[in-house]
Amino acid sequence: MSTQVLFIRHGETDWNRIKRIQGHIDIPLATTGLEQAQRLAHRLAGEATQGGTLDAIYSSDLQRAQQTAQPIADALGLPLQLREGLRERLYGAFQGYDKDEIAERYPDEYEHWQTRDAGFAPPDGESLRAFYHRVMDAIEPIVAAHPGGRIACVAHGGVLDCVYRFARDLSLDVPRDYALLNTSVNVVDFNGGKAQVVSWADVSHLEAPSEDDTLRKIHKPGL
Repeated sequence: MSTQVLFIRHGETDWNRIKRIQGHIDIPLATTGLEQAQRLAHRLAGEATQGGTLDAIYSSDLQRAQQTAQPIADALGLPLQLREGLRERLYGAFQGYDKDEIAERYPDEYEHWQTRDAGFAPPDGESLRAFYHRVMDAIEPIVAAHPGGRIACVAHGGVLDCVYRFARDLSLDVPRDYALLNTSVNVVDFNGGKAQVVSWADVSHLEAPSEDDTLRKIHKPGL
């Protein structure tokens, strides 16, 4: 019995705009992000009246995710369930800096990071491999709790990346060519331990394009 999950990236933050790594630093949404969250809540509330109901809503416990998820929970009359396992990757010493600053402060570590070695961890941080397993371990019981249901998980770009790679069976060292947009709706069906992407990077509820702060290309696709 399949479970459908709407994976949603948090709204825009001031640090997203300047491409500064947030990781576990508890950054709030920017004014634009708060507006994005309200638009998303309005969209999902409208879908609920047309039969697209949600059984539950989960969120990372970091502020930017909670501020995105709470308007949806309020609009649908659902309790917001927080999960620490849905947090962004812990970037340790890299947090609070952009890529140029990291390259200057930690040149050797930066060079290693750019190789996409899944076992590399920034100083005091989390490797990509450890992050991936942490995310998927957090998602598994959430999905199992809602057989045949439809739920939402509000999290972070890195979390969405892990989900997409799991569903498409992509290696962690393969460069990303798909978008991870602020307040995007990314629909994935889970069934029997496997996952299938139904739609991706849907930001039709936004007036202005949503940016992908870590991908060079400009995207507003639906897959």
